[in-house]
This record gives sequence, structure tokens and C-alpha cells, in this order.
Amino acid sequence: MFMAKITGSVVSTQKEDSLTGKKLMIVQPIDANGEHVRSEEVACDSVGAGIGEYVLVARGNAARSVFAEPNSAIDSAIIAIVDSFDK
Repeated sequence: MFMAKITGSVVSTQKEDSLTGKKLMIVQPIDANGEHVRSEEVACDSVGAGIGEYVLVARGNAARSVFAEPNSAIDSAIIAIVDSFDK
């Protein structure tokens, strides 16, 4: 799991069936100081997060298991909106 800031969204009209109806967001991984730590990636939103919010992101099987139906195409999922973080 890692912290990230949502920097945008992705719209895709042609996609794998398990992604239909899922909101895809661009997330910028950050460290505890809010500094970027690597390149942006795309994650499926499970909590209704919006652009500019800080979130927690899960990867792999943990990300796939967040959604009720089988989602083999999901590798990254937004699982929480961060209210605050202290170092």
C-alpha cells in the first residue's frame, strides 16, 4: 500500500469488460513529506475520491479483491481517502 495524490482522471471507451463502470484516476505516489517518489500511474477508484485528494492505493491481489466481481485487469485500486498524515 502507498500514499498518493490524485492528479487527474482517465476516460476510456474501449476497455476490458471488468473495467466497465469503474472510475480510473491518475495517482502520483508521494512520501510522508508530500514529495513525488516515482512516476504517476492509473488506479481504479473504490471510494469516490476526487482530483487533488490524498489517497491510499493497494496493488495486486489486494486491489482486485476490493471489488465484488472478478477483476483480473485491476492491478491498482484507491482504497481510502486520507484526512491527514503526520510524520
